[in-house]
Amino acid sequence: MRIVTLEEHWTDPAVTAAGMPNLLKHVPGYAAAFDPDTGMPYPRRPDLLEDLGAARIADMDRHGITTQVLSLVNTFLPAEVAPELTAAANDTMAEAVAAFPGRFAAFAALPTAVPAAAADELRRCVGELGFVGTMIMGRTDDEFLDQPRFDPILRAASDLSVPIYLHPAPPPAAVSEASYAGGLSPAVSAAFRLPAWGWHQETAVHFLHLVLAGVLDRYPGLRFILGHWGEFVPFYLDRLDETMPRRMTKLDRTFREYFRDNVFITPSGMFSQAQLRYCADTVGVDRILHSVDFPMLGNEGAVSFLTDSHLSREDQEKIAHGNADALLGLG
Repeated sequence: MRIVTLEEHWTDPAVTAAGMPNLLKHVPGYAAAFDPDTGMPYPRRPDLLEDLGAARIADMDRHGITTQVLSLVNTFLPAEVAPELTAAANDTMAEAVAAFPGRFAAFAALPTAVPAAAADELRRCVGELGFVGTMIMGRTDDEFLDQPRFDPILRAASDLSVPIYLHPAPPPAAVSEASYAGGLSPAVSAAFRLPAWGWHQETAVHFLHLVLAGVLDRYPGLRFILGHWGEFVPFYLDRLDETMPRRMTKLDRTFREYFRDNVFITPSGMFSQAQLRYCADTVGVDRILHSVDFPMLGNEGAVSFLTDSHLSREDQEKIAHGNADALLGLG
């Protein structure tokens, strides 16, 4: 079975160095939270974070992964360096895609702090480098993507018919201090505000803000990908439609309709059969893509998660590669 995974990260030393000061401001307990002896168990394969070559391919082969859609970790890049650094990183990804045909595809990294440059870079990456969409990590300057300054990015994605993978990032510092600190240890507070809870809720709010601001009415063909089983949203679609009906929102469609028409979800390595069954029933197998969140998590279990599931072989193939092939033009 071909396996295509969509949330597969890498880090560029120059990008990491430029963004780290702002990251530490947002997450003061970051170092404690990721201490390899006492903190979170991520990344599982730190040795492969910067690798886009033979070592990564060997790990993919070992665990049955056919294709990874690469994405750069690029949170909190300052505006003055973001365009140059992201363009260079995108060129590096393009070289890896060309060097290993069929093994890699790529989501464009964008300098969202400079929206006009970000829109131009997305057009370059799709039109010249053959990229299949973009991954945007959280807010920019503490602002959601529905703010008018970011409209060039949304318009470019819509015009190009490529999806935006809306990935978690740390909440604004004020949100974190109010919700995730409160006397907790630095390590616990950082984990709480990041992958344990906070950045999933933050991503859910980000997507819902986009809907409520009318982005998907302005761009009805725009598609988003949400990891971690839809970042809570599939579990609250009924509640959202009940409490914010169209007579209140003045939107063209219901939340369930936006989710059905404009959103794809992935597990991000959360290989829970219970969540798979719920999401297959709620949003449908045609809207589920596969992802590991490598190398934060390992590739182990990516194949057996599907083959051991309740799904038919046809539906397994859809999640394994068929839906990604159709959405991203792979295969």
